[in-house]
Amino acid sequence: MPRKPRTPSLERAKTDDSLRTERKKTDAHIKTSRASAERTADGVVDHARAVADAVVSAARSKADHLPRRGKAAAPVSGERAEADRTVRGERAVADGVLRTDRQDQADALASLLVHERAATDAYLLTERARSDDAVANRDDFLGMVAHDVRNLLNGVVLNLELLQPVGAEPERRVSTGLDRIRRYVARMNRLIGDLVDVTSIDAGRLAMDRKEGDAALLAAEATDAFQPAAAEKGVTLVSEIAAQPVLATFDRDRMLQVFANLLANAIKFTPAGGVITLAMEEGRGVLRFSVRDTGVGIAPSMLQAIFERFWQVDSGDRRGQGLGLYISKCIVEAHGGRIWAESTVGKGTELWFTLPRGRSLRRGSPHAAAPRRADRPARRRRQAKDRRRG
Repeated sequence: MPRKPRTPSLERAKTDDSLRTERKKTDAHIKTSRASAERTADGVVDHARAVADAVVSAARSKADHLPRRGKAAAPVSGERAEADRTVRGERAVADGVLRTDRQDQADALASLLVHERAATDAYLLTERARSDDAVANRDDFLGMVAHDVRNLLNGVVLNLELLQPVGAEPERRVSTGLDRIRRYVARMNRLIGDLVDVTSIDAGRLAMDRKEGDAALLAAEATDAFQPAAAEKGVTLVSEIAAQPVLATFDRDRMLQVFANLLANAIKFTPAGGVITLAMEEGRGVLRFSVRDTGVGIAPSMLQAIFERFWQVDSGDRRGQGLGLYISKCIVEAHGGRIWAESTVGKGTELWFTLPRGRSLRRGSPHAAAPRRADRPARRRRQAKDRRRG
């Protein structure tokens, strides 16, 4: 349903009035300052001219009283009068040019001021539109969260009622009800956690505790955690992570959150029978992780938008609040990395992110243990691929 246009608020009307008042004050101040500057400049010019006239007059007087030798000099009064007329004419021309320059500058300033104010007004309207959208998105989001939390609470209450030992097979009823309650509570915790994270991001206080750790082990843990969810939907989740430990600097809980968001998103949009692959590449100073799926894909115009707050496939999508990828982007960037998406509509999507690389592990170190069981299938696949290439 399209949102109704918002009517101008009283605060905005006050802001507009204040802006007009400030502009009038600015115009008056500019006019007063320009007049004062011109008077000061004119005073300096008049003083300089008076000093120059005094110097010329003194020089002439001194020349007139000098003793003359030989034949009397021709009268110079006529030449002096002509020189004075020439000086007055040049000064008048200079004054005219100065007045013209001042008027041109005033006209240019007025024109520039009009342009700058028009640009300011356009920017203000754009920011107001964005603010309206943000407020509307916030209201929609809060409404969706309230609706989802209410449904989850209703589910908890309903399953508590079902736990009453009535009828046959009470143990099975209790076990099924407890499983549902656990899922509902986990979803509620995720909703609340996302709200807390977004609030922390907006306030610039997203907590980070970066330490050096095994990034490959972290990715394997995330893969193992999502195997049941993938299997329940009929999706194959594959890990192509190196068997040996790889050090990086990261906040373990936050990066697990990133892996969880990306894997959950891939499972959500991959139909049964699809494949999701978690892989890692080692670059110069960074590690590059990717989550590739064979889902519906994303249009090229949406590849940037998916990392914005509240982004969803469509307004009727109830499979999330549109915060997971936004929070993941903020976490990755807080680690000094970056995140991006590549996709082909109808074939699938690949989400990438980078992490700063830690120091290399030395052979024989405690971390360089035997290959993890979760990585052995991936290692066998790579070996088979190498044999085929050979």
